[in-house]
Amino acid sequence: MANFHWKNLVIILLVLVCPNEITATWWFISQLPLHAVGTQMICDNVPGLVGRQKRLCRAHLDVMVSLADGAKVGVNECQFQFKAQRWNCSTIDRDASVFGKVMLKVGSREAAFVYSISSAGVVHAITRACSKGDLQNCACDPTKTGQSKDRKGEFKWGGCSDNVRYGADFSRMFVDAREKRIRDARALMNLHNNRAGRRAVKKFMKLECKCHGVSGSCTIRTCWLAMQTFRKVGDYLKVKYNGATQVGINQDGNGLIVANRNHKKPTRSDLVYFEQSPDYCVEDPDTGSLGTAGRECNRTSMGTDGCDIMCCGRGYDTTTVKKVRKCECKFHWCCYVKCKECIEMMDVHTCKGPNPTAPPKIKRLRRKPVYKLDSKL
Repeated sequence: MANFHWKNLVIILLVLVCPNEITATWWFISQLPLHAVGTQMICDNVPGLVGRQKRLCRAHLDVMVSLADGAKVGVNECQFQFKAQRWNCSTIDRDASVFGKVMLKVGSREAAFVYSISSAGVVHAITRACSKGDLQNCACDPTKTGQSKDRKGEFKWGGCSDNVRYGADFSRMFVDAREKRIRDARALMNLHNNRAGRRAVKKFMKLECKCHGVSGSCTIRTCWLAMQTFRKVGDYLKVKYNGATQVGINQDGNGLIVANRNHKKPTRSDLVYFEQSPDYCVEDPDTGSLGTAGRECNRTSMGTDGCDIMCCGRGYDTTTVKKVRKCECKFHWCCYVKCKECIEMMDVHTCKGPNPTAPPKIKRLRRKPVYKLDSKL
């Protein structure tokens, strides 16, 4: 308890008094100090958890710590992938919805990415914990034994293969629990994207080998399967986000179909969405958009991080700031490096907010999701 910070107590009190609202999600676990206080008290009090999630939490307290780590990994990767775009995967401190109501209310591309990257983060973190021996009921992949073969020839399974199957199975049971209970159109979308996230982690399993033999020859190979860095998963899902497919729900209400008959049917690895993305230019409490006012932009860039696009045509302010950095570093024998401090004056550009004197825009009614389509599609 020596490292227990008073801010952790604030979060715990929030858990105990926060109502179990529809806006709460399991993502809130990522903001809880499980390492500091344990999980027994939290399992029954986290807002947004359904019955099965609470039971899994109580039965697998050790896994829940890794699950919370995985949720944080997903948030961090999401924010890295979207740091230069109008929507930057921002989270709301001490809010049980974590990402704001926009992720729950609008079935957009961004929601598709958040669900997939969160699911993938949980798989990655739990699998890593298995290999490190941190979990009671999981260790290295027990199926990777004996002899096998790849394009380079035969090899012997050895070392510790990452047990991604256990990580994926637990992620599916816990993360999918709410959607499987509801089973409406949005739940089908979430389930599809959760599965795409799990498959993304499995896609980046790599066979790593060690050679044995005389004089460095590779007469015998010992191999194991290892996960790749989570950045590869994030890059892959960002590509899937860019090519996400808009879908509707079939006549029976139990499956997804493409909204545009000219588009190909999405695979289980693709991301899907129902609705066009909301306007992330201005702050909107109804959708949870924080807007881009005050965001830093690149004046010379023509991309999404450029001031023209990032600031939504409102213009930007320029401030000159002083930056101190180490320079002219030299190695001195023995053994230290000595640097000078150089001062640079830099221009920082930030987006202007909406003009307060401009007449308010008429707010258009948001189109409802394409939930039912012609059965002939």
